[in-house]
Formats: sequence, structure tokens, C-alpha cells
Amino acid sequence: MIKPFQRGVAAIALIVATVLAASPARAQQKSEIALSRQPGIFYMPSHIMEKLKLIEKHAASLGLAGVTTKWITFSGGGAQTDALLAGGVDILNTGTGNLLLLWDRTRGGVKGIVATSAQPMTLISRDANIKSIKDFGPADKIAVPTVKVSTQAIVLQIAAAEAFGADQWSKLDANTVQLGHPDAYAALSNPKHEVHNHFSIPPFTFLELKNVPGAHIVLSSPDVMGGPLSQAQFFTTTKFADANPKIIQAVRDATKEAQDLIRSDTKQAVEIYKEITGDKTSVQELLDLLKEPGMMEWNLEPQGTMKFAAHLHKTGTLKNLPKAWTDYYLPVAHDLKGN
Repeated sequence: MIKPFQRGVAAIALIVATVLAASPARAQQKSEIALSRQPGIFYMPSHIMEKLKLIEKHAASLGLAGVTTKWITFSGGGAQTDALLAGGVDILNTGTGNLLLLWDRTRGGVKGIVATSAQPMTLISRDANIKSIKDFGPADKIAVPTVKVSTQAIVLQIAAAEAFGADQWSKLDANTVQLGHPDAYAALSNPKHEVHNHFSIPPFTFLELKNVPGAHIVLSSPDVMGGPLSQAQFFTTTKFADANPKIIQAVRDATKEAQDLIRSDTKQAVEIYKEITGDKTSVQELLDLLKEPGMMEWNLEPQGTMKFAAHLHKTGTLKNLPKAWTDYYLPVAHDLKGN
């Protein structure tokens, strides 16, 4: 049986071959664009973009009429990169780890468009004996969306290096298991399930703290990273970007409009999120959630990504250390003040 990490590495290798060997015929302007995302309120800008057809709107304003979009939700970043490989999606909306890994392996053949959100990620445990990262034993499983390469998995490595020593960054890798956030929430909610810990994102963070007996916070990503970290961003192949410059600009413009709506009319944004996702959490609960610290980090510029890249290079995951965040983002974003 192929392990998730092995499958992920194999998929990335195939993506490299696909991106580097793609013929010019494949890189043609498209009018039907497929985009993918993961579950969770992190991805609310994409739900607004889907509902209000913002990419279509901004493409038309740029003179590109007749554009349509198809939105697909996957449980984790690994599934999204598999979809990119299969040609099922053109643009991904997922974590920093997958962007950096694909940028590195394709020698710049995959790059970011704009960031979408940088809300806190939180390591939740329902085990009363686990109060800090140092309390995890060999049998204590930690759910992450994709082992070793997801944003959560890598933040866990950075936290381990700080807690146990720089050479112990991989100490908790063996504890991680691959579960999408909804499945991880279900696991924590089941007292008999072997997974007692979840590196969670909103709204699952708040649902777990509210509904899972004994659930408590072990650590959060801002504590580890020293500030916000972009958890979701749009990225694509440079071949697609070169062939579809107006689509790339439309994605940036649509993302900004969606983020502006979240800030100016948060209630409408939440209602759209609920409609598109089917989330049963009440509007008021979600509005209260968005009042929590760090929950309104909806920004186009990437945040905290160079510290992330430095860790991946130090551990050998990235062969090439970017000189600046603009190395792995398309020119459409270069006027932003990212880090």
C-alpha cells in the first residue's frame, strides 16, 4: 500500500515532468477555468467569488467575455496537486507548503497569484495529558491535511525545532496522520477514535473547542511564526499564466473585491459562505468567530512565507532558497508588500 507522503512525492514528481514538458499547444488561452480549494472559512473569498461570479465579472471588464468558472473542493492540498497533475484544475487555492514545494521542484514553473487569507491555525487536543508540544508521546496521533508537506505539518516542524532543538525538527513527523479537516473534527468528536489531536483551521478550531469534551489549545501558528502566515493563496503554472494574463489579473481583482466585501459587509459574506458550503454553523456564531484575534487577516500580500521557505530549505525539502517572496509569485503581485 502506498503511503500518503509517498503518493504525494510521486504526484509532485509527475507534476514537475508535466509542467516542464508541456507542449505549447496545451498553454492556450482558456474560457472555462477550473479552480480548487479546501473546506473551511479560510477559503471564504473563493466562496464569494463563486457566488458573485467575480472572476467572470473582472475578466469581462478586461475585455475577455464569456469566461466561466468551475469550483472544486478537495479535502487537502495533496488531492489538489493530484488534480493539477491530471489536468482537472487550472488554479489551486491552498497552502504555502504546496506552493513552495511545486515552485522549487518545477524550477519556477509554478507560482503564486495572490494570497487570500492568513487566519491562525491551532493545534487542538482532547487529551488532558497534552498541554504543550513536549507532551506528545510516540502513540499520540496528530491530524493534518497532508503529512509532511501541508502548512500545518511544516508549522509543526518549526515548532518542534524550537521546542526540542534545531536538529529535532522532524521529531513529530511520525505522529502525523492525513485527515481532511471535516474528518479530523469527526475523529476528535468520537471518544473511541485513535486521533486525539488536530492541527485545525477555522471554523473547525472553534467547533472543536466548543463541542469536543476536553478540547484545548496546545499552540497556535502566530506563536510559532511570530505573526500571521498565509494559509491560502491562489497559484498556477507559469505556462497557464503566460497564456491567460487577463485571467490572472481577473483572479487578483476578484480576490480583492471578495476580501473587501468580507470587511465591509461581514454578514453578507458569512451568508454566502454558508450557502456555498452548507456549513450548519449559525450566522451569529460565524460572526462571533470572525471577531476573534487574527480572524480578519484577508490580504492579497503573502505573509510569513519567507520564514516558512527558510525552514524548508534548511531541512532539505527545498533545494533552492528563494531570495525574496517575489521569486515564487507572479509579477501580478509584485507591487504588494509581502514577506
